[in-house]
Amino acid sequence: MSWLEAELREQPEALARLLERATATARAAAAAFRRPDVGYVLVASRGSSSNVARYAQYLLGRAHRVPVAFATPSLYTIYGQPPRLDGAIVVGISQSGASPDVVAVLAEARAQRRPTLAITNDPSSPLAETADIVLPIEAGPERAVAATKTYLNSLGAVALLFAEIGDDARARAELARMPEALEAQIALSLGESPPLEEYRDAVGATVVARGINYGTGFEIALKIRELSGLVTEAYSPADLLHGPIAAIGSGWPVLLVAPSGPARPSVEEVVAPIRARGARLLAISDVKAVLRRAHTRLPLVAGVPEWLSPLTAVVPGQVAALRLTELRGLDLDRPRGLRKVTLTR
Repeated sequence: MSWLEAELREQPEALARLLERATATARAAAAAFRRPDVGYVLVASRGSSSNVARYAQYLLGRAHRVPVAFATPSLYTIYGQPPRLDGAIVVGISQSGASPDVVAVLAEARAQRRPTLAITNDPSSPLAETADIVLPIEAGPERAVAATKTYLNSLGAVALLFAEIGDDARARAELARMPEALEAQIALSLGESPPLEEYRDAVGATVVARGINYGTGFEIALKIRELSGLVTEAYSPADLLHGPIAAIGSGWPVLLVAPSGPARPSVEEVVAPIRARGARLLAISDVKAVLRRAHTRLPLVAGVPEWLSPLTAVVPGQVAALRLTELRGLDLDRPRGLRKVTLTR
């Protein structure tokens, strides 16, 4: 078994470990979000962590009812003109904690006396040493280049913050059930994964997602692209219809991420125009009507609240990326030209 598949299978255990060990830290971190001088959240991230940041943009925006914005690290590292951060709480998300540009954003925030939080798998990393508060994601060592359990536990850390910022007993209870739901999802996706041989020779694919799963769409696109080499891009339904749909033709794979929830009808609106172009539709959903309309069905376990659905919805995408890579005869653990830790400034 590849490291990638082994670590994919470890995700329920890793998530349970996070919930056991990090809840008290998340509760302490939540107090910083409630400071009266905090008017918005600024997130610094790269790679898979930026897809976690997209989740945080929706979830923390809902929890604290403040804007959640993405940092522009080049202003800090290349141009030497960092913006004023009055009113911000600054969150750095980096699985390795070694990204110099993410560290630079938090260092500047501290210099401006703004509260800082690091979400990382390495509590001794440069990012952790720079932050006021460290929320370790407790994923354990990850050997495969492509992130699976560190991505999943980073989502879990954001979900913990959401529950604690709102002091929400229901959210805590729903989150506590997620390791079991995740285990069921992995068993479903690995055990009933549809054959993907017809996509072996595809040159690319498109992923469509919206709302709380917007980041899930980007993460699935990233996994397919970095592992299998297929040129894969993610869009919201609105962005797809504003031009990029012109590149979708007969046989082109289009993957919808459409779990139950308020965002699902909007994602479904692209089905008719996509099918009219002769594209092959793949669907990740727990809704039978959505799956019936798809050429390839990637089912989700039922009963997961929408705010937590990114933790299960990413799994069929991870498995699809794994299977496509195997079909194309590529190394799952050593994607061409990539390293585990990428240092950017």
